[in-house]
Parts: sequence; structure tokens; C-alpha cells
Amino acid sequence: MFDKLEDLLHRFEEILNELNEPTVAENQARFRALMKEQSDLTPIVEAYKEYKKCNETVADSLSLLDSESDEEMREMLKEELNEAKKRIEELETELKVLLLPKDPNDEKNVIVEIRAGAGGDEAALFAAEIYRMYVHYAEGRRWKVELLNVDEIGIGGMKEVQFVITGQGAYSRMKYESGVHRVQRVPETESGGRIHTSTISVAVMPEVDEDIDIVIDEKDIRVDVMRASGNGGQCVNTTDSAVRLTHYPTGIVVYSQTEKSQLQNKAKAFALLKSKLYDMEQQQRHDAEAELRRSQIGTGDRSEKIRTYNFPQGRVTDHRINLTLYKLDKIMNGDIDEILDACISADQAAKLVRMNGENV
Repeated sequence: MFDKLEDLLHRFEEILNELNEPTVAENQARFRALMKEQSDLTPIVEAYKEYKKCNETVADSLSLLDSESDEEMREMLKEELNEAKKRIEELETELKVLLLPKDPNDEKNVIVEIRAGAGGDEAALFAAEIYRMYVHYAEGRRWKVELLNVDEIGIGGMKEVQFVITGQGAYSRMKYESGVHRVQRVPETESGGRIHTSTISVAVMPEVDEDIDIVIDEKDIRVDVMRASGNGGQCVNTTDSAVRLTHYPTGIVVYSQTEKSQLQNKAKAFALLKSKLYDMEQQQRHDAEAELRRSQIGTGDRSEKIRTYNFPQGRVTDHRINLTLYKLDKIMNGDIDEILDACISADQAAKLVRMNGENV
């Protein structure tokens, strides 16, 4: 590990030297690549430099203890020594986490798809609430949300909704939301006061960059244009601007109607189709790497029941990490960082265990 850290430190210094050259800014692609690499290496280099400094502190304290006779000074040195040793242990763990292989999609924007499952209208109402939860969460992180498509029902619910979240590191956090979300509550339409259980599914897909080669053959696509439909407002147009794409090889159907322009809706539909095809490819890779998939915290299996929202008890339980929080109102208002932080920590811990097992 320390050989690798020394190599990364050396590489970091090379990058700084290259960035200081007057000609580097002339090649914008190279400049951006260097800046990104510097940004990626900075937390590792800073932690490693602190680690080395703490080791020097330990060595200096031990040396001074050998020659120091004043009891008060010895106590100060011992305290400094213990603090440095404790920090070294923390930094070793931190460095192991920082050196874990990065998901290449982590910095990407995401396309999120929410679909109502079992529970009829109640599931559609919950789908709309989860959509609003994600919008509030994105706004809190100053991410941008752009609606791609929504199929609403008259009472304020959504049978399905697709939207893009644009923001640095969006996929690194939102990927833990993929799976089945279950709600337990008394529906407003239930006169007997019985608790019903409904489900929705959430799929989180990385947005496909231009440099990722997803080939879509024109003969494999059927393009239909039609009038947008809905319950009113901007989604209802008087021209044939809505676009539906059918991808014959996979059976995937995507629909976009949120823009007034047919060209804009077509572009959004193709972006969604590309992400779905890329996601399908990623899923197949996950299936082929079963052990890796088991070591990850709920980022691979779309049929996995990941979370229950129990309204009568005001609690939310994430079943993957056995976490229960009694702050349902705050969570439904977008306060999901505590859950996501716990998922990330559990995922890193599982990967560390796996990495250590491979190194034995």
C-alpha cells in the first residue's frame, strides 16, 4: 500500500509541475484531464502527508522520552505520542478507503426512473412523494433536476416518472436508491383505517457521456410522434411534439413529452434510451461478477426490497444495512443523507473485507 502511496505522491508532484508550465493551458483537453487527476489525488496525498507527519511525531516523541527526565515534560510527550499513534490508525483506515477502486460512473449525472408497483392508486401517490423527496434532496445539494417524462393520475399520483439529476457526484450517492421501496400507511381513501402496503421501484442510471460508444442502429428503432397527454399545464400541447421510441432488440420503450419542441423531446428520448442500454450492459456485467455484486450494498439488484417507510410509526428502515430512523417527515422532505452516508460506509467496509481477503 505504501509503495502505491509513494507512487501517487510522485505523480501528484508531476501534475503540479506540468500545470505550472505556461503552455499547458493551450491544450484545454489536457488541462482539464490534469485538473481532474489533481482533484482525484488531492485527498489521498493530503491524508498520506499527514500520515507521514504523524509517524515523524511518534519517532521524535520516543527519542525525546529517552533523554527527558522532567516528569511534566514526559507526560506531555506521552500524550503527544498517544495522540499521534491514534491518528495513525485512523489514517491507515482512511487511506485504505481512499485507495479502493473507484466506480467510473460516480461523477456522472443520473437518470432516475420511478414506477408505481403493487398498490394501485396508493402506489402512484407514493411514487409522486418519492419523486418530490429526490427533488428536495437535489435542491439541497444544489443539483439541477430536469423532467423527462411523467404519467400522472388524476389524484396527484404518478404511475411513472423519469428525470435527470445534474450535479457533481450525483451517481456516487443516488445509485444506492435503486431497488424496491415499500410504504405502509392508511390510505386517505380507506374508510376502515386499515394499514395498506404498497410498493414502487426506483432505477438509477448513469447518464451516458458522448465518449461512451452506445451504438443504436436506425433499423432497430421505431419513432412515433403524437400529442402529449396529461392532466393540464405545460405537458399538454396542441401539436404532435411528444416522441416515443421503441427499441426492437430489447423491447425498451421510452417516451418524452415535457418539451414543446419535437426535436427536443426526441433528443431527451434518445438520451434516456442510451442510458437504459448502458445500464442493461452494466447489469449484465454485475450478473457475471456475482461475488462482487454480493459485496456491494444494493447497487445491483433492481428487485431487491431496500427500504420500508412506515407512516403510523414515523420510521424508515433500510433493510440492506439494518438502519432504522424515526424521522420519516424529514426524510420525505429530502433529508436522506444519513441513510446514504450509512450505505456508503457499509459498501466501503464490505469492499475492504473483500480486498483484505484477496491479499491474505
